[in-house]
Amino acid sequence: MNKQLPSTAYLQLLRMESQRRSHFLYLLACMLLFLKAEGISVSISFVDNAVAKGAVCLDGSPPAYHFDKGFGAGINNWIVHVEGGGWCNNVTTCLARRDTRLGSSKKMDTQVSFSGFFSNKQKFNPDFYNWNRIKVRYCDGASFTGDVEAVDPATNLHFRGARIFAAVIEDFLAKGMKNAQNVIFSGCSAGGLTTILLCDRFRALLPPGAKVKCLADAGYFINVKDVSGAPHIEEFYSQVVKTHGSEKNLPLSCTSRLSPGLCFFPQNVASQISTPIFFINAAYDSWQVKNILAPGVADPHGQWHNCKLDIKKCSPDQLSIIQGFRNDFLKALSAVGNSPSKGMFIDGCYAHCQTGMQETWLRNDSPLLANTSIAKAVGDWFYDRKPFRQTDCAYPCNPTCHNRVFDDDRQEE
Repeated sequence: MNKQLPSTAYLQLLRMESQRRSHFLYLLACMLLFLKAEGISVSISFVDNAVAKGAVCLDGSPPAYHFDKGFGAGINNWIVHVEGGGWCNNVTTCLARRDTRLGSSKKMDTQVSFSGFFSNKQKFNPDFYNWNRIKVRYCDGASFTGDVEAVDPATNLHFRGARIFAAVIEDFLAKGMKNAQNVIFSGCSAGGLTTILLCDRFRALLPPGAKVKCLADAGYFINVKDVSGAPHIEEFYSQVVKTHGSEKNLPLSCTSRLSPGLCFFPQNVASQISTPIFFINAAYDSWQVKNILAPGVADPHGQWHNCKLDIKKCSPDQLSIIQGFRNDFLKALSAVGNSPSKGMFIDGCYAHCQTGMQETWLRNDSPLLANTSIAKAVGDWFYDRKPFRQTDCAYPCNPTCHNRVFDDDRQEE
């Protein structure tokens, strides 16, 4: 039986499909090469001897970090960075974290990518590329402030964040940080809050002769009511502090005059920080808009759903409320004061955490304030080349912004 040969049109279609696939594979290969060029993969290290000190994650596992060693002129310079991941405010929410990467080092990825502020390439990170760079994994649920001795055998929950903080710093000192010349203590999101709350405590653990400064990326969480008028975040933070026994590890300059829960807010502690500190934040912090201004509990009908995923989809009324949030944020930020030792890069973007990604840290299309990238602003400030305190105009005025667009309503950090 004769088989019908494919038509010319069909053959043409096959060729076009083959070309499309080849083009896709080429683009994919280019993208992978680009990512490899921008970031490096760094293995996990566990602080096993911390377990005997009770310095453990929520599930009792040892703390962990990723460490890429410095080289050349940066051999005695250190970046200690704390990752983010929100908080847990009671036994139920802490149990939900206990068996995840945010509560157990057994569940953490063994490799993470270092790029942006953590890149080891001069092109991508000119001021800090050859420093010792560390990412501390976050597994306690209270920004490393908690310390409760008792462990309920029914839940096996350990609230020991403050002990983890002390144990990992001790480990870094033993690995060479005791000889440090320059040090930056940084963090993103809940880790940025760690940086703010523990900045002076960190400085006290370092050699007196070292130049030590702190850098808080997206850690300036503010105390505002949600769209329903409820003090959601204030109540939540009070529960976090109570559950984890954080009061004794919060700045005494705050707890001596305010309730412990209020001392979890940067606006109530920032003015008392004596160590130089730099604040990087979006005035329209996407995590805060999603979880402080318009949390699900305040929006039962999901009217804010699309707006929270993409600021361009906000209604005029919603955008007006978000502009009000910016005003509240800037007012809370004024508590930092005017000391030249305190720098800030407050862009008008819908974003959250901008130092760890190459696209926002330093690239040809990175966000700019006063024609300056985040990388340049931080480098100038750290090395005392030039102070930097800039606040952006209101959305959508900055064309260099990288505004976040989310696929769903997960509480990412």
